[in-house]
Amino acid sequence: MRQMILVGFLQAQNCTNLASSWRHPASRTDSWSPDFYRHIGRVLEAGKFHLGFFDDRLSMPDMYGRNHAHTVSHGIRCVKLDAVTVLTVMGMATQRLGLGATYSTSYYEPFHVARLFATLDLMTGGRAAWNVVTSLNDGEAQNMGRDEALGHDLRYDRADEFMEIVLGHWDAWEDDAIVQDKAAGLFARPEKVHRLDYRGRYLKSRGPFTVPRSAQGHPVIIQAGSSGRGKSFGARWGEVIFVVYPNVAIGKRDYADFKAEVARFGRDPGAVKVTHLVNTVAAASQAEAEDKWAEIEKLPLEIDALSLLSEALNFDFARKGMDEPFTQSELDGMTGLQGIRDRVVSLSGKKNPTVRDFIVISGRGRVHNPIVGGPKDVADRLEEWFAAPACDGFVLSATHVPGAYEDFVRFVVPELQRRGLFRKDFAGVTLRENLGLPVPAIGAWRSAQAPVS
Repeated sequence: MRQMILVGFLQAQNCTNLASSWRHPASRTDSWSPDFYRHIGRVLEAGKFHLGFFDDRLSMPDMYGRNHAHTVSHGIRCVKLDAVTVLTVMGMATQRLGLGATYSTSYYEPFHVARLFATLDLMTGGRAAWNVVTSLNDGEAQNMGRDEALGHDLRYDRADEFMEIVLGHWDAWEDDAIVQDKAAGLFARPEKVHRLDYRGRYLKSRGPFTVPRSAQGHPVIIQAGSSGRGKSFGARWGEVIFVVYPNVAIGKRDYADFKAEVARFGRDPGAVKVTHLVNTVAAASQAEAEDKWAEIEKLPLEIDALSLLSEALNFDFARKGMDEPFTQSELDGMTGLQGIRDRVVSLSGKKNPTVRDFIVISGRGRVHNPIVGGPKDVADRLEEWFAAPACDGFVLSATHVPGAYEDFVRFVVPELQRRGLFRKDFAGVTLRENLGLPVPAIGAWRSAQAPVS
């Protein structure tokens, strides 16, 4: 029987991806302590989650008004730790949970990223994943020594080369290269360690790589592009895809379209897992869940939405009145997450939506389409999405930490297990074993070089 993938959506910052979550009375106040992340890891592992992965940005959200004062004052993702370092803490506290972190293709070198995640994969026994992002706003660029972010499509063109280098390095050591024959004095067979010598339009890297392959071959690739170019990038390279669909009908359509795009790249659609973002407010009963939701619903502020929209779209929303329409040139100039812009234009029915339209339709800074209820209520909604099919599983976004994860594990996971929709134990040791993904053969990624017509 087909079973769901469950992923914990994590942040190494002072709040969850819900910027106001730190104000929840039950939120822990030590989000920069190691125990905070050890606790989350243990909760997710107890719930048999496949993976916990850390989203990340390389700057505070300070595009709105071109100032960081509102960000710090309102706690809008203003504390951001290095996700990989935090991940190692979580890895030491768990044994089977997959561990993913975000790293940008725009501001790091491919050899560095390849070595970082290959090492993490070895140190966690084959449980690592890399969430590939291209980085989207000027604040990140300026923190990393650039004046502005690269253009949208150029970021992805460059990222394609970045992936070829990283995967090429990950394939440098054949699985039987190391022999460690002490008597003969032979550590490894030179003919089984290969130099890359890559030279592209934007990037180059020589090699040979310095880290052998792990028990799962190489780290799992996570991707979350929502624009047309981003979806194509995910279809070519991604193994776990993070999506946000507005409803089941659209999700079912886009899920089928994406799987077809994966096939056009010559890849097996069944080996690419599409996971849809969900926010759940779970309790023992519907009434108790609604009481919890009433408290959560009071947390977000308008400034949260304005700040996060400015950050995500790389456009200062302080320049516009709430009901002032955007010009076409302003819409075209939004160089960040263009999927948000396109969704607002589409769902508003307006060629030139207003700031208020962006706040309401994007849901930025608020809980996205919450599923509020007792175990049966939440499980029914998840089953509806899964059975459609509109996804292969879910990325659980927390309204507050650790309570939202604990409630899901306590109330929803047993109900999903009872229905046979979710596993009762881990399938193996590595992340690929637990996701049902094959160990990639050396050079297998080269089959996705160009779409198959």
